[in-house]
Amino acid sequence: MNRLADETSPYLQQHKDNPVDWYPWGEEAFARAKAEDKPILLSVGYAACHWCHVMAHESFEDQATAEVMNDLFVNVKVDREERPDVDAIYMEAVQALSGHGGWPMTVFLTPDGRPFFGGTYFPKTARQGLPSFTELCQAMSQVWHERRDDVLTQAGELTAALGRSAQLPAGSGLPDASAVTAARTTLLQRFDNAWGGFGPAPKFPQPDLLEVLLRAWRRDGEADTLAMVTVTLDAMASGGMYDHLGGGFARYSVDHKWLVPHFEKMLSDQGLLASAYLHAWQATGEDRFRQVLEETVDYVRRDLRHAGGGFFSSEDADSEGVEGKFYVWSEDEIRSLLGDLAGEAVEWWGVTRAGNFEGANILHRPVRGDLARPPAVEEARGILFAAREERVRPGLDDKVLTEWNGLFLAALADAGAALGREDWLDDARACGDFLVANLRRPDGRWLRSWQGGTPGRHLAFAADYAAVVDAFTRLAEATGEARWIEEARSAADAMLELFWDDSAGGLFTNGSDAEALITRNKDLIDNALPSANGNAAVALLRLGALAGEGYYTQRAEDILRLLSGMIAQHPTAFSRALAAVDMLDAGITEIAVIGDRPDLVRAVRRRYLPNAVLAWGEPYPSPLFEDRKDGLAYVCRDYACQAPVSEVDALLAQLAG
Repeated sequence: MNRLADETSPYLQQHKDNPVDWYPWGEEAFARAKAEDKPILLSVGYAACHWCHVMAHESFEDQATAEVMNDLFVNVKVDREERPDVDAIYMEAVQALSGHGGWPMTVFLTPDGRPFFGGTYFPKTARQGLPSFTELCQAMSQVWHERRDDVLTQAGELTAALGRSAQLPAGSGLPDASAVTAARTTLLQRFDNAWGGFGPAPKFPQPDLLEVLLRAWRRDGEADTLAMVTVTLDAMASGGMYDHLGGGFARYSVDHKWLVPHFEKMLSDQGLLASAYLHAWQATGEDRFRQVLEETVDYVRRDLRHAGGGFFSSEDADSEGVEGKFYVWSEDEIRSLLGDLAGEAVEWWGVTRAGNFEGANILHRPVRGDLARPPAVEEARGILFAAREERVRPGLDDKVLTEWNGLFLAALADAGAALGREDWLDDARACGDFLVANLRRPDGRWLRSWQGGTPGRHLAFAADYAAVVDAFTRLAEATGEARWIEEARSAADAMLELFWDDSAGGLFTNGSDAEALITRNKDLIDNALPSANGNAAVALLRLGALAGEGYYTQRAEDILRLLSGMIAQHPTAFSRALAAVDMLDAGITEIAVIGDRPDLVRAVRRRYLPNAVLAWGEPYPSPLFEDRKDGLAYVCRDYACQAPVSEVDALLAQLAG
């Protein structure tokens, strides 16, 4: 057992019995590397990563390989989900060196943490142009000892090139709606008309791009704008990337038809996709989008929820050492379990004797968009789900991440309000309470993670704070409880104090009280998750409108000024920031419902109003509650209010105007 036994990350715990003398990221490892004049071998991955498991089985669990690693290096293992700051810095280095990135990530560092070589997966034996992992280790040790000057020069040059985002000067103006139009034009050029999504395989969901397109459609009303959204959502929900028995989505599809996924299921993806399907349902009224939303949310509530209210991070791709084993079926299994129901079920889910994945079947809908299951298929679904529950489940990463919980909480609150699901709203409140009780220290400083009753030792990052601000703001709108606005303001104030760059604007990834890394980055570009700065811009605009606090609005505008040049060049890389651009350009609609008028609140909740905020229920300090009469709804935009109304039809007419 090595030093990882004391860590709270389930991913690090997976490696505690390796013969490798692993260190967690920290000063102890760097001190030893300096004392013994050894490079650091940094290995970064995450619990649900299939190829991380492969490399672990091949190399890290192998005694001979471990002896080479222990002799030549100080070995450091990092959970990328727990330390996204470390991951982002060294992933930038690996991409600069190799032209691509991914996990597992393998980086060789000087004893002071500067990278000089890196890549991703390396096999145990040389193949397909890759050296064996032990050959690589020996070569890196040799160049360290025999070509030290060359190594230090490369490490210095590479480190100097990192963190350029933090040096980006602010632009002079704000981006406008033309950026949303430009993103729509780019996406139309990249759109797969047959199967949805953008670009070739592998295909990732990219729900925030779909959100941008919904906003663009609300402006232009063009059928092909909406079609990019609906075709993609239909294809994803019909393919094998969607779990047709248990709900929820796998991380991505290896093929262009969304059929064969990498089977890991992550909380963050469920939150972002739930929001996209919610908004598609609100915009179109199509029940199939509501069905996918409900099944996705129910999957998370059933399989990823901690009893205390927080949500776990992910489920693995593998079970019993085999990727996808939990999810796939043979035709014989299905027919044996279903009896007379089998014929209709086999046709519905595209089951064949040969299978479509290594001889087995991934359940999917051959007819895209046709998701309303007939009674016999629904009955068959229940039988197959019950049988699957008897299988060995994929591994569960049971850490609770502040950022990912914030992303899912925002979706859960919005969806619970829109669908009138009080059970969802109860879970949303419980999640908010869990985060406040367990992820925030008594001094108010938020933390990144919690696991098994123990808060993690890592301070929260800007992305955590941005997600919490957005989640608590939406929870206030969903429940009408004033305490969540207070929590959102507290988190926003702390975020702007700890992370703000007073010279150029925008949020640094790490707080001013955090450990110093080789560079202090800014998270500006959307990847699998919305960037910290993009999410903060949206959250601050919404909070500023609800609280009537111009300081929050100003800081959101400062973020967009910082991003303006990059948005003009690459609009699709800033989809979350484009939501803030759209809000500013269109003007935020402020809706206040005063007194006990649930009918008026319901009318607002069901509509697709991406640039609106809703104040109701318990009053809190805000102009939206000042000098207003009970029983009336007030709609304001651009510092002007329409006449107060008391009837639902009159309110809807104002919102449509």
